[in-house]
Amino acid sequence: MPEQPAIVLSAFADEAANHKTAVEQLAALAALGLRYYSPRFVDVTGSGTVEHVVELSDEKLAQLKALHDEYGMSVTSIGSRIGKVKLLDVDDGTHNKYVELDEYLKTEVANTIRAANALGAKLVRGFSFYHPQTEAPEGYVDQAVEKLKPIVDECAKNGLVYGLEVEANLIGQNGRLLAELATKVDSPHLVCIFDGGNLSSQNMSWMEVFDEYVAMRDHIGWIHIKDYKVDPGLTWTGVVDEERLKNFVPANIGDSAHEAILRDLREHLPEMTKKMQAVGVPGVFLELEPHLKGGGQFGGFSGPDGMGVAVRALCSVLDYVGIDYSLRTMDDIREARGF
Repeated sequence: MPEQPAIVLSAFADEAANHKTAVEQLAALAALGLRYYSPRFVDVTGSGTVEHVVELSDEKLAQLKALHDEYGMSVTSIGSRIGKVKLLDVDDGTHNKYVELDEYLKTEVANTIRAANALGAKLVRGFSFYHPQTEAPEGYVDQAVEKLKPIVDECAKNGLVYGLEVEANLIGQNGRLLAELATKVDSPHLVCIFDGGNLSSQNMSWMEVFDEYVAMRDHIGWIHIKDYKVDPGLTWTGVVDEERLKNFVPANIGDSAHEAILRDLREHLPEMTKKMQAVGVPGVFLELEPHLKGGGQFGGFSGPDGMGVAVRALCSVLDYVGIDYSLRTMDDIREARGF
């Protein structure tokens, strides 16, 4: 039997930092043994000003890149906000913004690509647009595809891959819809990102979460690790109030089917790894975004202690299902010291 490839561990570093300084973020993840992370909200200089990574000046991006070298970290993806705007310019009772596509390409998309190029990222995390909240998402798939294609094309021109994350309240709110979007965009520069916590927080059972994973499995490029305990007293209305979600838990005790999903992933890891290495990334990332101390529409927080709990919980599941991974060892220390 050929040797199974290892997955690559990563995390959203802003979740691990009380004040979101770059030094805090990178030090916390390096101490946990990670080599990769996705930047999102960051205070590069320690001045107290937190910015989204796509809004950083070229000078601050260069400073952040220098810190990567100091802490031995590389960038997995840009934790962008692309696609978290309204699909249509209609009032649906939400506070979500609408931006014309041409303007969006020149601003948010262009700035995201600039950040990716500056930080050496090959992947961009993104979303699938908000349909009118009072209507079903299925009728808006084709219109979402029309807006996604030029975004994916811009990524492709820059050697980047757009990752479409499954998330509540968006058109791609489950695995079946995300797979349909990916099939219709039909580009090697678009893959899907599975996130079990974004499904169980929609009051799905672990079996339903697993079925949504299977539905999008052929399109998955990487996976976010977030878990959630379903509230049995919650009446599901079809919409998640993201600012009130509080039942996030580590990956070994939630309702997001991580054991079953990772056991299945192990069987498909060789072809997934080959697919991702073909577009210039080291393999299939499992990226921690645990939200253990809270989460909302544009991010979450776990603290350095919560991130440690989340990393150890994920590693325990990986050990149990037999997927290999790598944390920093003494060999890395020797290499850093030059002997």
